[in-house]
Amino acid sequence: MPFFAEVILPLSLSKTFTYSISETEFHFLKKGMRVTVPFGKSKIYTALVVDTHQNSPSTYEAKEIHQIIDEFPIVNEIQIEHWKWIASYYMCAIGDVYRGAMPSALLLESETIITKKVNDFIDESLLSDDEFLVFEALNHQSSLKVQDIVQILNKKNVFPIIQKLLDKGILSVQEEVVESYKPKVIRYIRLHQTYQTEAQLRTLLDSLRGAKQTEIILQYFQLQATDKKPISVKQLLEQSNSSSATLKVLIDKSIFEEYFIQQDRVNYEGTINDEKLELSAFQQKAFEEIQTKFKEKEVCLLHGVTSSGKTEIYIKLIEQYLQQDKQVLYLLPEIGLTTQLLDRLRLHFGNKVAVYHSKYSNNERVEVWKQVQLRSEKAQIVIGARSALFLPFSKLGLIIIDEEHETTFKQQDPAPRYHARDTAIVLASKHYSKVLLGSATPSIETYSNAQSQKYGIVEISERYGNVQMPEIELVDLKDKYFRKR
Repeated sequence: MPFFAEVILPLSLSKTFTYSISETEFHFLKKGMRVTVPFGKSKIYTALVVDTHQNSPSTYEAKEIHQIIDEFPIVNEIQIEHWKWIASYYMCAIGDVYRGAMPSALLLESETIITKKVNDFIDESLLSDDEFLVFEALNHQSSLKVQDIVQILNKKNVFPIIQKLLDKGILSVQEEVVESYKPKVIRYIRLHQTYQTEAQLRTLLDSLRGAKQTEIILQYFQLQATDKKPISVKQLLEQSNSSSATLKVLIDKSIFEEYFIQQDRVNYEGTINDEKLELSAFQQKAFEEIQTKFKEKEVCLLHGVTSSGKTEIYIKLIEQYLQQDKQVLYLLPEIGLTTQLLDRLRLHFGNKVAVYHSKYSNNERVEVWKQVQLRSEKAQIVIGARSALFLPFSKLGLIIIDEEHETTFKQQDPAPRYHARDTAIVLASKHYSKVLLGSATPSIETYSNAQSQKYGIVEISERYGNVQMPEIELVDLKDKYFRKR
């Protein structure tokens, strides 16, 4: 009996594709796991499994999958359902949604690897200058990528040269998938265990010839006395103004030994302010009204004038959802606002706040993705722009959309073109969670939904600290200009 996997490819294709799998793979594979599959003549892509079944495709013969990448699903079923809704509602390809949703470090693509064939004899006189350079490079290393050949020949279009060498039977081409995510590893240093006693250390210092070597060791003891933490190589070299060559000599002599510790690229640390957040009377009233509205409605609009203190209300709400062990997503219209808000949230929640947006490097995004997936305490609250919607939340309790009227919530290019506010509301419904829309000037559609009682609405009409609202005066500029005023 044949077995098949239904997969989404990271290409602008609206349908899923069926690939053949073995019975063992059929029992091992789960929805949300990645597999590498051949597609086209020679390309290999990372596809996402969305189903396993025993129905062979009627219009084509199913190819076999290349390999299984994951041991556990890295995308959950709610995400897959949400992506299908985006593809259907915004009339775009499911492949575009998959490609847009995942950090590109998790979407491995094949890179063409060029190797030299093991031949008895090659007449080098028959090769052109460019062909000989490629051939010579492959005598010195086992394989080259297309990009390497571009650099060797200093030409952009190297494919005709590669093709001629292939035709002459000198080269062979293979497609290889490369895992592009690498964990960040910090290099640390410690004194070798043979120098633990005072007498051994004195002997060591007497035996050192160079002043630079002595300086490094003395600086090491100084850092150890003040920091009481592991000492990184970078820190030691900066503090002692020494070169890495001097340190290498000490490592080679087995005076120091180096070791490595994996570290998060994203800094989750924050100092919690012990002061309890106190809401003003009108903020407290709005906070209680929002809770009441959430009992009846899934979505609530907080319509508060500028400087009315909406952020404090958000923080109070987040506190409640964290006590229920829920995750919170805080969406902002643009990346520039995250830094300022991050500092405020970390004063209250310390290291429970993570940030996710397109300005992060690939590896940083993968790390936040994994923190959210593992429901780590480091990412109980996620602040981000549109792309944070696609993270693998499993216990999402609340989505806050600040400045919900902003047009930047709508993605114009590239596909998928979607509105983050509306997409977030659908995501919340799939998680049975609540959405709070905050704005001083709500969008027409949101205000209409609130007026027709589809959404709840809570209004704040005064500023925090009783600051007076500005006076508004209409001025006819044309008339004033005419009167030279």
